[in-house]
Amino acid sequence: MQRNIKGFTIIELMIVVAIVGILAAVAVPAYQDYTIRARITEAISMASAAKTTVSENIAVNGGEPPADACLGVATITAPTTNINSMTCESSSGNITVTTTPAAGGVTLVFAPTQPGSAGSAIVWTCTQTAGSSNHVPPNCRVPAEAGGAEES
Repeated sequence: MQRNIKGFTIIELMIVVAIVGILAAVAVPAYQDYTIRARITEAISMASAAKTTVSENIAVNGGEPPADACLGVATITAPTTNINSMTCESSSGNITVTTTPAAGGVTLVFAPTQPGSAGSAIVWTCTQTAGSSNHVPPNCRVPAEAGGAEES
């Protein structure tokens, strides 16, 4: 009588475990970067509301930043899960957003550029001053004169 034994050998099982381990070693860091990028997106969304207010203040003042370009901007001083602080510089309208360590500890500065003519859209430049550049949007990684601007 012959016995047929079916199943996997220990070597086959170890190969599968090794492959799963290698895939996990690659996937976990990529997932962590993705999570940080998503958290930074929240900070950029918070800044967009402030950018709208500053743009309106500049437009009402004929295209020049008024003495208080940040009039009506709600700043964030109490840290949230992803945002450490958000401030607005009254004289220039620059908006600075700092994220928490959970969101990469990134600092982004959004600066309005005065339009060339009345009625032109305000152009905002984004500059990264702290944190890893692989976590921020591409328009914040490059200098403003090389294309890091967006209209509002």
